[in-house]
Amino acid sequence: MSKASRLVIGIGNPSRGDDALGPMAIERLETLNLPDVELLTDFQLQVEYLLDMEGRGQVIFVDATVSDAVNTFAYEPIHPALDASYSSHELSPQAVLAAYERHYERPAQPSFVLAIRGHGFELGEGLSAAAAANLDAALSFLSKHLTS
Repeated sequence: MSKASRLVIGIGNPSRGDDALGPMAIERLETLNLPDVELLTDFQLQVEYLLDMEGRGQVIFVDATVSDAVNTFAYEPIHPALDASYSSHELSPQAVLAAYERHYERPAQPSFVLAIRGHGFELGEGLSAAAAANLDAALSFLSKHLTS
């Protein structure tokens, strides 16, 4: 069985308010039955995700952000980087790409981060109204991108 050419990974903790944006995006995308797209979700990235990336044409990481530079959402290309997370138990998407290149000894596929602006990340909180609106906008964009 061949792998889908696009992989979308939602990152976040559903028990921590707006940190649930990544997993919630994956849940909503699952209802669309997108062709040639595989969807995964996890609390955090691990080096093992490089195995899931193998054979893909594109990888998209979906995660919440607290960056003031992001008002609603941002969709940007990323590149391999040996950042501080490279040697920890929780990797950045850039560090996963670097691990991919080191393991497979070839360039990683085009990869992107869809960063969705979150506002509250307290344990036990639900999704904030502002984050829910940002999720709607981000998914409108992403679903069009994945069907084009």
